[in-house]
Amino acid sequence: MSQSLRTMQYAVRGEVVIAADRINKELKDDPNSHPAYDHIVFTNIGNPHSVGQHSLTWPRQVLALCNLPDSVGIDHPQAPTLFPSDAIERARKIKHGSLNDQGTGAYSHSQGVISFREDIAKFIEDRDGGVPSNPNHIFMSNGASRAIEMILTTLLADETCGLMIPIPQYPIYSATIGLRGAHPVGYYLDEENAWSINMDHLETQLADAIAKGIKVNGFVLINPGNPTGQVLSKESVCDVVKFCAKHRLVLLSDEVYQENVYDENAEFYSAKRAAHDTGLLEKDAIELVSFHSTSKGLYGECGHRGGYMEMVGMDKIVEQHIYKLASSGLCPNLDGQIMLDLMVKGPQPGSISYESHEKEKKDIFDSLKRRAKLVTDGLDSIPGFKCTPAQGAMYCFPSIEMPEMAIQAAEAKGTAPDTLYALSLLEETGICVVPASGFRQKEGRYGFRTTFLPPEEELKRCVELFKQHHELFCEKYSDHNTASNA
Repeated sequence: MSQSLRTMQYAVRGEVVIAADRINKELKDDPNSHPAYDHIVFTNIGNPHSVGQHSLTWPRQVLALCNLPDSVGIDHPQAPTLFPSDAIERARKIKHGSLNDQGTGAYSHSQGVISFREDIAKFIEDRDGGVPSNPNHIFMSNGASRAIEMILTTLLADETCGLMIPIPQYPIYSATIGLRGAHPVGYYLDEENAWSINMDHLETQLADAIAKGIKVNGFVLINPGNPTGQVLSKESVCDVVKFCAKHRLVLLSDEVYQENVYDENAEFYSAKRAAHDTGLLEKDAIELVSFHSTSKGLYGECGHRGGYMEMVGMDKIVEQHIYKLASSGLCPNLDGQIMLDLMVKGPQPGSISYESHEKEKKDIFDSLKRRAKLVTDGLDSIPGFKCTPAQGAMYCFPSIEMPEMAIQAAEAKGTAPDTLYALSLLEETGICVVPASGFRQKEGRYGFRTTFLPPEEELKRCVELFKQHHELFCEKYSDHNTASNA
């Protein structure tokens, strides 16, 4: 088998999660098997509906009507008593217009349904203050992750290629780079300065990689940050696009958390808007691919796998080959395409569902904002923890003071210290987190990533459990306790 596949690591579904699934099954088979808790709290992955977030009503109504045969759906005489009129009308337009009466069971265009791509382009234009967007340069995908994989497949031609990625970073980048046999070229985010980007450091990291013979041809920007939760300033995003243009690096801008900005002093500023505002778009001086998804934001529709990428300034021949790659997968799934269309073009002001839809979204946003503060403040108050405030996204990424004896114990087991810590946390409390080492981090730093997606009362309980566990863990691996057990 492929040795690159054998050595590939994907921490958010890794060793700790496998152990959590095992314990979860044990609890179902025997509720008394783990007396300290009766369920696993999965905070390892940004999967909102799995931990209690309700789906938004109107999009699910429209999607249901799109999937039902007309005779028992949009044309059924009782449909108006079950569905709001704007949901029926939108489903009718999708079925008879966008899908040309072929239904959701037929293949679509390999880039996605053209009218959906036109709606995405309008969404992008409205977001970016009127900067034009071309639907022909938009590719819909099975989640943003599939679009990312397509671009990395295109960029990483052979084992001499490299891609600049943030450290810490979301593991899809390091995993896919490793699978392609290429080189991750890390640039460190500055934890002491709210996980900011230092431009001098970028220059140094790029120069060092080039000196090693690595052909660096791309740069990954994750904004808002995963796992770090920072929201970059306009100045920082502009600096990055200028850096990429200067060094002829394709900029991959991961923007799936653009709706998840909780800090009132921060705002999302897209890489495309930055490229426009710095004059790079007008000069055709940058190659940019940006990604978005229905899985995050306020929809949280991970299972429907709706995503897109917009390509700007790409060579036409390269774009043709990307289309060929997309065609090899035939098309993105239709449910995901519809859900994405409904996300970028919801019920219109004045329609029967508009106010209730906006209220549902606001309630989710306000709760996420409270939960971000609850978990950040709670973790940061624990002696031995340090947690930078989560300005956005869905995660906290605290650092923890690791006892020296725990570091030695992990080394003896052939595992990372924060994996040892995360497994202990799981076994003792039933909380499943991801070791920080799975996202890469500075040498000597230890910690974990946790979402703040479970219900607020559950999170309050978890914060107290984090504190209790850390005290017990440090006591277990203290010099005194280790010596007494010798």
